[in-house]
Amino acid sequence: QVQLVESGGGLVQAGGSLRLSCAASGRTFSSIPMGWFRQAPGKEREFVAVISWSSNTIFYADSVKGRFTISRDNAKNTGYLQMNSLKPEDTAVYYCAADPDGDYYHPGSYEFWGQGTQVTVSS
Repeated sequence: QVQLVESGGGLVQAGGSLRLSCAASGRTFSSIPMGWFRQAPGKEREFVAVISWSSNTIFYADSVKGRFTISRDNAKNTGYLQMNSLKPEDTAVYYCAADPDGDYYHPGSYEFWGQGTQVTVSS
């Protein structure tokens, strides 16, 4: 089992920045990929970014490429999502997830999830 707890969400103006954290405990977090997803009201949960256990492989959704940066510190069992140049359309609940089985881009592939943290970007 892996327990995930997100933090760092909040209210920010358009153009601002936030850094989300995902603290992991339980099984060996450092050996499994982790990803970030988001879900806006009335919409499906969508892929944001994923990082391999070694940080050698990273993928981003086109909508956040160049603005968001995913990273992890395995010594601290923590993953991060640095979000810059935020837009109102980035408003959503952000979730971290771990241990995907197959498709990194599909939320159904992930076994472990955090509870989510709200990010609201005002215009």
